[in-house]
Amino acid sequence: MKIQEIREIIKLVDNSSINEFSYEFDGVKVKMKKNASGSSQPAAAVQPKSVEEPAQAPAPAAPKQAETVEVAPTEQPVQTEAPETDNASNEDLHKILSPMVGTFYQSPSPEEDSYVAVGTKVSADQVVCIVEAMKLFNEIEAEVDGEIAEILVKDGQLVEYGQPLFLVKAN
Repeated sequence: MKIQEIREIIKLVDNSSINEFSYEFDGVKVKMKKNASGSSQPAAAVQPKSVEEPAQAPAPAAPKQAETVEVAPTEQPVQTEAPETDNASNEDLHKILSPMVGTFYQSPSPEEDSYVAVGTKVSADQVVCIVEAMKLFNEIEAEVDGEIAEILVKDGQLVEYGQPLFLVKAN
């Protein structure tokens, strides 16, 4: 299953009236449940690899099959605004949102400089970061012409679907 297909499924579930969605094909299982606010949150996208908690003892060998790993929604709501900016200034800023659940990276590799920093002028099609999901590195573009006002996440941080990554002062 491709990441674009998962994105499309998330959008369809989010825009529908269903509260839960489950799909299994060829050893890959995807489950999504809407949270209380009505937006969908991927619950699990599992590859046929075994994932164990460190505190658990190894289980006895069993026939190989796809295992389901449930990812529970976080108890704290996703931060949607920077805590140190006031609402009046946020109205003028464009939020660049994460299109998927994954790991946020500011640079193409650890040895290279960040794509952008606060104060960097960006164009709509300019790459501002990478979000890694299921071993795929997805380049995220600025979406608007402007200047980076704030970076809302740290390098290597896990991000949720729809979580704001940057605030951009649009031209």
